[in-house]
Amino acid sequence: QVQLVESGGGLVQAGGSLRLSCKASGSIFQISPMGWYRQAPGLERELIAAIGIRGETTYVDSVKGRSTISRDHAENMMYLQLNSLKSEDTAMYYCAACPLRTIQEMCRPGAGYWGQGTQVTVSS
Repeated sequence: QVQLVESGGGLVQAGGSLRLSCKASGSIFQISPMGWYRQAPGLERELIAAIGIRGETTYVDSVKGRSTISRDHAENMMYLQLNSLKSEDTAMYYCAACPLRTIQEMCRPGAGYWGQGTQVTVSS
């Protein structure tokens, strides 16, 4: 059974930093591109960063340059370091495993495997 569990969210002041973690159970982690998504109230869930099996990465423009996605195959963990946080970063953050995909074509809700999310709130 595949299970993804996010942690590390919270309330942070604008300009601050957070490190989100995603713990994956099961073997799917080893064979799947992984991604961080976020969903703000009233908006669709969007992919903000993805990392392939070999460590290749991609970022959406809104977080590029102030975020770093990484993964640890030995621990079945994925991370997202978010710096210079802004109020518009406030959202629920989800991790997802997207087997048989590429980081350029990650899965959408309803496909792949998803965690329950961790809330990030940035106060101005």
